[in-house]
Amino acid sequence: MTDLFREPEDGTPLEPGEREGLRLTWVTTRADLNIAEQDNIDKGAAWAFRARKPALMTVDFVRQLHTRMFGDVWAWAGQYRRTERNIGIAPHMIGVQTSQLMADACYWLEHETYEPVELAVRVHHRLVFIHPFANGNGRHARMMADLVLRRLGRPALSWGGGSLKQISEVRRAYVAALRRADREDYEALIAFARS
Repeated sequence: MTDLFREPEDGTPLEPGEREGLRLTWVTTRADLNIAEQDNIDKGAAWAFRARKPALMTVDFVRQLHTRMFGDVWAWAGQYRRTERNIGIAPHMIGVQTSQLMADACYWLEHETYEPVELAVRVHHRLVFIHPFANGNGRHARMMADLVLRRLGRPALSWGGGSLKQISEVRRAYVAALRRADREDYEALIAFARS
């Protein structure tokens, strides 16, 4: 495996068929890929935050946002993964679980089940837990959480204030907080998101 497709030790590696979905022939190193993805993510964020009142809590929006964030780089952006991963649910359950999450989130919003930050963090966590896409799930889920907060008139979260792409103390704290949330303990993830 070349440097281009080397993931952090706790990252999700791409399958060979997914690697072939790289649209940009000039991308030959991991640094190139990071630059290309960040440029595409910035375009996706501009689109998402410019939208007047998108149907945010829908499966269509979840998929469209991923496409906007990664579609210039990856041919499979916005499509549910079809392969097993070291994280996430079985591929055949992704559509059902994503739809259930959006229904739950609509209910939480309508009934003010959680305060805004906890609601956004719970949406983020469930998206990461489902892991619907081949790659970019954490970045996509953090943007979804920030869009939820924007809809509620709240500022975006800082998510530890550092890079979560590389192995670092910030990334380790994030992953540890996600694992606690897997056990229904959201305190650490909420604290991390606010830090």
